Amino acid sequence: MVDTGLVAVEVNRARLLDGLPHGFLGRRGGVSAGEVAGLNVGLGSGDEPAAVAENRRRAAAAVLPGAPLVSVYQVHSPDCVILGADMWSDAERPHADALVTDRPGVLIGVVTADCAPVLLADREAGVVGAAHAGWKGAIGGVTDSTIARMISLGAERARIVAAVGPCISRNSYEVDTGFRDRFLAEAAGNARFFAEGREGHWQFDLELYVAARLEAAGIAGVERLGLDTYAAPERFYSYRRATHRAEPAYGRQISLIATG
Repeated sequence: MVDTGLVAVEVNRARLLDGLPHGFLGRRGGVSAGEVAGLNVGLGSGDEPAAVAENRRRAAAAVLPGAPLVSVYQVHSPDCVILGADMWSDAERPHADALVTDRPGVLIGVVTADCAPVLLADREAGVVGAAHAGWKGAIGGVTDSTIARMISLGAERARIVAAVGPCISRNSYEVDTGFRDRFLAEAAGNARFFAEGREGHWQFDLELYVAARLEAAGIAGVERLGLDTYAAPERFYSYRRATHRAEPAYGRQISLIATG
């Protein structure tokens, strides 16, 4: 937990990223109220803009005090962009679901509410990445795109490490047969990511699938934090949980990383 002045912000960290400014944040420590109470950082969540701005400030301060925070306009795509010398504002965010940078002192981040956040780094090259991997982006190759963009900045595949943060777990993620069929059409071996559920339904392991995609890319190491967003309402926002409860809105948490 990091004390940002008034409230403690929970920062979950990965062993493989130890020593780098990074964190998978949840809902604890923010100023939003109502259904999205807590550290809601979703610019499109319908929350009060001033509350979201303060939450984003607190999130950044909990990971790398004083650093600017840069994100993308997420659209469940496989697309990754590079943050170079030119910064963009929140209003100018490019449509993509991942970003990478070699620019020191800048936090890059993605927001999630059940989808898998992935943080990546090549310490030696000074290159980091952040990816939003929902099922569409994951099967579409968003992590592969992120790794490719990192390599274009000088990273090496054999040095890149990655961590998969809080996301919906297999026990909480029921899907139908049509959903499963999409993954089996990609590769028969994807059957291992599904466990049998009630009749005509399956339980999908998004975290394991994303980790397997990263491992198949040949990077140096992959860590899974094993944190279920759906099952921990006091710690994390969850789109599916909010839907099941017929709540009118849901918040988003953020995952952040910087080169140092």
